[in-house]
Formats: sequence, structure tokens, C-alpha cells
Amino acid sequence: MDVFVGNSTFVDSEIYQLWVDGNSAREAADALQQRGILQQFGANMDLLMSDVLDHYRTFHMLERLLHTPLKLTEEWTFQMESETQKMLIEKYYQLDDSVVREILGKKLSSRLRKDLDEVSEKTSVSLISCRRQYDNVRRVHKAVEDMHGHIIDNIQNNFLLSAELSKKYAAVVFVACNRFETNKRKLQYLTFSDFYHCAHSMMELWSTISHPHGHSQMEDMEIETDLDVDRGFLADLRDVRILLDKEKEHKHLVCSQLKGRLTEKIYADVESSFKSHSRALVAMAGSLNRSRELRSFFVDLVERCVEPLKQARWTSRDLRIFLDFYTPAGVQLLKSDSATAAVWERYMKVIGSCLVKIYHN
Repeated sequence: MDVFVGNSTFVDSEIYQLWVDGNSAREAADALQQRGILQQFGANMDLLMSDVLDHYRTFHMLERLLHTPLKLTEEWTFQMESETQKMLIEKYYQLDDSVVREILGKKLSSRLRKDLDEVSEKTSVSLISCRRQYDNVRRVHKAVEDMHGHIIDNIQNNFLLSAELSKKYAAVVFVACNRFETNKRKLQYLTFSDFYHCAHSMMELWSTISHPHGHSQMEDMEIETDLDVDRGFLADLRDVRILLDKEKEHKHLVCSQLKGRLTEKIYADVESSFKSHSRALVAMAGSLNRSRELRSFFVDLVERCVEPLKQARWTSRDLRIFLDFYTPAGVQLLKSDSATAAVWERYMKVIGSCLVKIYHN
């Protein structure tokens, strides 16, 4: 009989990580043996297996508390240091980018949970770990989707996660709440890092909370959230279509700045194809106020902008240089209408940031 007595809970972080990763007790013990732990402590396999099983029993009892991390900090049955509590929570809620990419944008339903074996096979992450990550995403989404204020703060306050991990969950929840299409075939090359970057750009600059209207910022935070894209802003974007009437001036301003900064071949494409490149960006702006168009944001960005530029053999550097002059040229042409100029700049800051990120060479 093995007897363990104590008034404080000891957690071996190495064994805990093996448990979180979905290893059985036997697999965990074998992994530790391969790492040379028996030689390190002069123990035998039976003793190691007994220790691992004891830890696993503790982890299984802790798991119900990890579903609501705030309760873990108030729990008296498992007395442990605050640093240990933080480690338990952070590791339990850790996300594999490859797994998140597979569930991103999909309805978080029980049916999807049943299909996680396909995700496990595709990502080489254990099915148990895939289920843990899926359940955690669903749990966080359900808890914060209707909360006001900043989503990252809400996740940190309710799940006690680090800022970095909270940002990952925030990106997933933002994509889910706005029902962005992320799984079309032509989007398969995009990584979770790409969507993460774009989601945070939109939350920072396009959300209702990013531009307070009229009353105090504190009052705004009580009624608004960075999960909602600012519908008033999307409606105002229709006004930037006036740039289509100023196409020649826009082209002249941009090309006069780009001459000598791009290769002759790319500069020639800017001159000959400026109309199509510019109209793609302006047309997207004018249609985003429609829910369907907003949902297909990433599809349109790839179809209308990325693919034509790739066909013309632009590099990421070419794209960055073009945007550096294209956006301010539009602001200059709209300077007689300062409100529309501000809307254009707010729009292009996100579009430009997303384009550069998803434009893989």
C-alpha cells in the first residue's frame, strides 16, 4: 500500500505537462524514464509508476476546479502557492496554434467535438489534448461573448490567464462572434498567426470601443465591447467611393512617389494596373456594411488583392512600399472632407496591416 500524507499539494510541473498533453500514466512514466529520471533519483519503474499515478489522481480531482479558475484560488482542499496555481491554469488552457487553426471559424458544436479525431490526426496532437483545447475555447467563448468592455481584460479577470494567452483566446472569440469565413480552400494557406494578427488589428481600430462616441470612455466601456465591429464606421465607409472619381489624381500622387522605389517591372504594373488594384480596395470598403460581405472579409482580401498581386509577382516589400504611399495619397485627396479622410485612414490601417501579414512570399 502507498500512503501519501500532507497538508499542502505538491505538483510536479513535468508530470502535469505530460497529463495536459493527453498522455496516459504509463506513457508519462515511459517518457520520464527515457529522460533519465530513474538514474537521477536511483529509483525503479514501480516507484515511478506509483508516483505518476498519484499525481494523475490529483490532476483529475483538480480538473473540475480548472474549468472555473477563480474557484481554484478559493479552494481549501488543495492548498498550494499562488505560483503553482498560475502554472496549473496557464498550462491547462494552453493552445496549440495548429489545433486552433483547425477549429477557427467553425461552429463550436457537439458535432465538431466528435470530429476532433480528424483534427488530432492532421495536427499530430493527441485527441485528449484536442478535446481539452476545444472545450476550453468553447468555455471561454460562452463566458465572455456577452460581456462589455475589453475582451482581453474579461478573459484575464475570469480565467486568470496571462496577457499573451488571453490574446489568443480573444482572437478566436472575435472570429467566432463575427462569423468570419476562415475555411475556404483558398484560405488554407493562412495560419492562426495570420488570423490572430488581423483579429487584433480589427479589435484595436474597427471595434465599437476603439473610437468612443460622444460620452466618456468609461461609459463607453460599460455599453460597448471590442468584439463588435463598429457598424457606424462600416456605414461611413461607403463615402470613400468618392476616391473612384479621383482615380487619376490618386494614381498620379502614388506613382510620383513610387518612381525609383520599386523595380521597373513592378512600377510598370502599378502604372498599368492601378485602377484594378485601387478599385479592389475601395470596393471592399463600400461593401463591408453588409453582414455577408463582412463575414467574407478574408476571402475577399485574398481574391481581390492577394491573388492579383501574386500573379503580378509583387513581393511583400513591394506591397509595403505601395501601401506607404497609397493610403496617405487617399487622405490627401479627401482632405476637404475630414470625416471621410479619417474613415479612409482608419480603414486602410487595418487593411494594410492585414494584407502585409497574409501576403506570404
